[in-house]
Amino acid sequence: MNKILPQIMKILTYQENKEDESFVLEENPTEKKAWQDSRAGGEKDNKSGADEEKKGDIAEASAGREAGEKKRTGRRRIRKTSPRGEKKAAVPGKMAQNDGLITNDLESNRKIIETLYGLPVNKDVVVREFELGTVPGIKAMLVFMDGLVDKAIINHLLQSLMLFSGVGRPGGRIADFVKENLLPGNQVQEVEHFKDVLKGVNSGDSAFFFEGSDRSLVVETKGIEHRAVDKPNTEQTVRGPQEGFGEILRVNTALIRKHARSGELTTEMFTVGERLPNDVAIMYLRDLANADLVKEVKRRIKSIKIDFMMDSGMLEGMIEDSPYNLNPQTIATERPDRVAAFLAEGKVAILVNGSPQVLVVPCTMYSQLHTGEESYLRWQYGTFTRYVRLLAFYISFLLPGVYLSIVLFHQEMIPTELLLAIAGNRERVPFPSVVELLLLEFSFELVREAGVRIPGVIGTTIGIVGALILGQASVQANIVSPILVVLVAVTGLSSFAVPNFALAFTLRIYRFFYIILGALMGFFGITIGLFVQILFTTNLKSFGVPYLSPSGPRTQLGYDVVYRLPLFLHEKRPDYDNPQDVRRAPRISRGWVKRGGGNNGRSD
Repeated sequence: MNKILPQIMKILTYQENKEDESFVLEENPTEKKAWQDSRAGGEKDNKSGADEEKKGDIAEASAGREAGEKKRTGRRRIRKTSPRGEKKAAVPGKMAQNDGLITNDLESNRKIIETLYGLPVNKDVVVREFELGTVPGIKAMLVFMDGLVDKAIINHLLQSLMLFSGVGRPGGRIADFVKENLLPGNQVQEVEHFKDVLKGVNSGDSAFFFEGSDRSLVVETKGIEHRAVDKPNTEQTVRGPQEGFGEILRVNTALIRKHARSGELTTEMFTVGERLPNDVAIMYLRDLANADLVKEVKRRIKSIKIDFMMDSGMLEGMIEDSPYNLNPQTIATERPDRVAAFLAEGKVAILVNGSPQVLVVPCTMYSQLHTGEESYLRWQYGTFTRYVRLLAFYISFLLPGVYLSIVLFHQEMIPTELLLAIAGNRERVPFPSVVELLLLEFSFELVREAGVRIPGVIGTTIGIVGALILGQASVQANIVSPILVVLVAVTGLSSFAVPNFALAFTLRIYRFFYIILGALMGFFGITIGLFVQILFTTNLKSFGVPYLSPSGPRTQLGYDVVYRLPLFLHEKRPDYDNPQDVRRAPRISRGWVKRGGGNNGRSD
């Protein structure tokens, strides 16, 4: 033991390699270019004897330090720059030009644009030089990104600037003169920094530069090809609007304004992403949404520091209160009518350019179990579907665990005939009940995932045929029992009945925890799991709003939580959102009903 312990410590302890390096450290293009520049500078300075002597002393001192270092360690010390520092060294003037001011010299501005965009290697950026139709003419330059602009708008702008004749040369600023007299664009912005020019050009705008002007005009010319407004894919309804969001931010905001026609509806824009910036917008009603809620949403979005933000799902993970909790803390919807309804309750909508899903905050678990169709149907139909959905909510994660608890620990809870039927079906099955159940659950998850990933009608066909073939073949091969196939099928259908995709995914994960608890401890394990789940869910908040509101903590329940009463009884908004105006409708919302005729349908 005394001999083995020093060897183990020798293996675990770091020891420096005294031998020569077994690899060759090659120079990258940045270091090679820096070495060439320094060599060229050294050749120019050879004419100066004093500088030559000074450089010789520095080189001799450096060689002495390197020899001493090699003598001490047995190898030459190699100093490498970090990737961030290496990037800065690669383009020493790029950041300065990016943040710099636009100059009066058109040729200098053109060279800076070529440097920033890597022209002529970069084939997406178009630089069009032309001359204004003034007397005398003024040289100008147009910069735009091919594929992001509308060519018809570009041609119209060029015709307006080039074909004007008889207009005298402006006496003041050229940019102001062109903006006020020659340029017909409806959205024109005058900028003086190249970073603003890059921001506009990268988003589909066009930038005009003029000889003798230190200002650039950025004109709205967006013409990006995009998917037309179509039906929602995941939130289809029988009754109600049949349109969903797309990938263009401005189209999505217009769809919301189509349903929420109010001058109080406010849209604020932000840019998220350091390397690949993307537009993020929030929408709310100024006279209704809580000011602290709006301030908190903006604070969280502005504080995000990340290279790119491509979808609302990425943004959701950056702004949610408890990222390690399984429960979704925002509502993701692709229906503009639902977003307008949430805005009317005092919530805030968050849109990300390129994402057809809009986030709504704050949210509760009850709001994730609601659909927009319930507001368009009669209240009796909506209440019935909500109770069916609530039953499916519990079945989707509890039924397999409860089945194992009864079969393994509590057989006295089921009738004798059913117990004999279950035992007879499992007589020739070689696996325990828990293994049998897990095999079917994982097979069902594989079929579901395969059906989603395969596009078009083939995916749906594979899902149905795969489930039928797997279930029938498994029963005939005596791998699983028939009653377990029925149980897994009912559980899967219940998870599909949950309208919110993220919440349904959460229940699918919880299901496996309850299977393990039920197989190990029976009903006692199921009870422990429910207690822990309720504990975590109760402590969860969404932008300061308790996740189980209005039941935990208990506030004013209203008539639109689990059940749904007639629309004329929904006079107040949910109080847990703390809107500026709690009342949604007057006490007598149906003006045609006589005041003495039942007090607007109430019993109180």
